[in-house]
Amino acid sequence: MGSISLEYLNLFGVIGRGMIRIIRRLGSMFLFFLNGLGLLFVLPFQFGKILKQIYFIGAKSMFIILLVGLFTGMVIGLQGYYTLVKFGSEGLLGGAVALSIIRELGPVLAAIMIVARAGSAMTAEIGIMRISEQIDALVTMDINPIRYLISPKFAASILSFPLLTALFDVIGIIGGYVSGVLLLNINSAIYFSRMSDMVTIQDISGGFYKSFVFGLLVVTVCCYQGFNVHLRSERHGARGVSQATTSAVVISCVCVLISDYVLTSFLL
Repeated sequence: MGSISLEYLNLFGVIGRGMIRIIRRLGSMFLFFLNGLGLLFVLPFQFGKILKQIYFIGAKSMFIILLVGLFTGMVIGLQGYYTLVKFGSEGLLGGAVALSIIRELGPVLAAIMIVARAGSAMTAEIGIMRISEQIDALVTMDINPIRYLISPKFAASILSFPLLTALFDVIGIIGGYVSGVLLLNINSAIYFSRMSDMVTIQDISGGFYKSFVFGLLVVTVCCYQGFNVHLRSERHGARGVSQATTSAVVISCVCVLISDYVLTSFLL
């Protein structure tokens, strides 16, 4: 009996230590987020760095957003048609495609694509600056590294994520039009009229609220992982940066999906 109770105590100890580590990391990440967002409003504003980050996060992600959005809309158009035709409701395809993309798939897939292209690069860039002591050099020169490196990325994500989501929505609806109207011969007027009847301004604004939150989450997680790569338990150097980049992508995608569920439950 004593050995069994001791095993249970050891198990609870392991679980407790793991939970404490998670809570500490979440608290540290939240303070990192507050610091980076707050320093964004400190004068003088860094318009040049913000524009560079908008170009990097937003403009350079347009191609992958257009490509994924087009084929996502085409797939939804095909799947939606063969589902609705069983009920004799294929005329509702336009509204079904628009609602699916605007409410859910647009913000989520756009965020995941940005994580894959820009988020991983941000983590690697900041992580290399950390292990090569460039961040320490900024501190030595009395330059706040969070304000200099992280805050412009927050500003760029606030602007870029909703715009890229809007682009994903538009091209996704066009993809659904290609599948439904051009390939499956649904009437074009019915496709767009059903869409205008079923989609409301609350649906559109809800998608933009999600993209705004996703942008802040992605930049926080990716920049935090790179900025604190020297604190990881793995080996330092290139291996540590690679592990941090992998963790940033995985954690960002999981956070996007979890927050999507939470936000959907409030916005419905």
